[in-house]
Amino acid sequence: MQTYLVGGAVRDKLLNIPVSDRDWVVVGATESDMSEKGFTQVGSDFPVFLHPKTGEEYALARTERKNGRGYNGFSCDSSTTVTLEQDLIRRDLTINAMAIDENGNLLDPYGGEKDLQSKTLRHVSEAFSEDPLRVLRVARFAARYHQYGFNIASETLQLMTQLSNSGELRCLTAERVWKETSRSLLEPNPEVYFETLRNCGALASLFPEIDRLWGIPNPAKWHPEIDTGVHTMMVIQQAAILSDKLTVRYAALVHDLGKALTDPELWPSHRGHEKLGLDAIRDVSARLKVPNDCRDLALLVSEYHSHVHRAFELKPATVLKVLNACDAWRKPERFEDVLIACKADARGRTGFETDHYLQADYLLAAYAAANSCDVQQIIAKGHKGAQIKENLDQQRIELIRQIRSELKDVVDNV
Repeated sequence: MQTYLVGGAVRDKLLNIPVSDRDWVVVGATESDMSEKGFTQVGSDFPVFLHPKTGEEYALARTERKNGRGYNGFSCDSSTTVTLEQDLIRRDLTINAMAIDENGNLLDPYGGEKDLQSKTLRHVSEAFSEDPLRVLRVARFAARYHQYGFNIASETLQLMTQLSNSGELRCLTAERVWKETSRSLLEPNPEVYFETLRNCGALASLFPEIDRLWGIPNPAKWHPEIDTGVHTMMVIQQAAILSDKLTVRYAALVHDLGKALTDPELWPSHRGHEKLGLDAIRDVSARLKVPNDCRDLALLVSEYHSHVHRAFELKPATVLKVLNACDAWRKPERFEDVLIACKADARGRTGFETDHYLQADYLLAAYAAANSCDVQQIIAKGHKGAQIKENLDQQRIELIRQIRSELKDVVDNV
């Protein structure tokens, strides 16, 4: 019975990146052996155990044979005759197929250390193409390690393209797709994930609503980058800089889906795209089983991002309508997230990446002023029923008007 540290812990240790999780492979042991040592078995697909003290995962070395379609179409052998090399060869990338033994020696049968040094994401074997989920995993690693200069090997990208064209991606469950996508959205460069999927043809299969954005023009005056797909990638890049929240980054990803539905005869104008994209956001969110908080923020950003961009042009009563629609009174943090996503949208344009977004400052000040109204004072004056809301709205509008007046010099210079 031999135990090896494997996978991401070895990879990140060699990259001098902090290791958060450690996974282990056990060679020459049975399930009974693990249970006798106090390990608790988890998972039904193959033998994985939790260490009785550390809680870390220990898996019996195993081989896999493809016997069906999709992520689950495998038969597994975890007998005591399976070697470490046989276990490592079934992994996705060479940089994930290294191990460290109990004496601290590096075991690298497939050239992972060399690929780390050359900053290359390369598949271990042709068995890579047996698992369609690996297309998404490699794209996620590309998003994670882009900051260190990593690129995908051309032969690996070719295999990813073959998998995308095979129809195997349609066998992936919504849960699996969303898990990889949500993790990728939280990487330092989430745009690389979607660009990689597009380069291998997977984006059209899994995210057709997003894939359609490429080739759709925007007015050059406001969008020097022109292409809506390029703009969307710039927006989620800005969102990653501004926020570590999944909700904000998802909203940034889908905020312009309505532009893919604009009549081409109207291009490059996209009047009404804000509401036009709402059903598309609902569709993709439902299909991928996106969490409600992500979907709800995305819907608000889609519908109101143009209002926010034109905040200084809005009448105080319209500003109040936006605050009401966003339910800023009960969910102020979500309203701030709307503004952050809008800021990412404004900065996600060529030449605008570092602009100060005064609209957010104004709307936050307008919210703070309007929220200072005391409804109890209105009730104390004898107002009842609909009169309470009417008086509350009037007071809030007046306070917003005062804030706008105080910021007039700033507003006039925008």
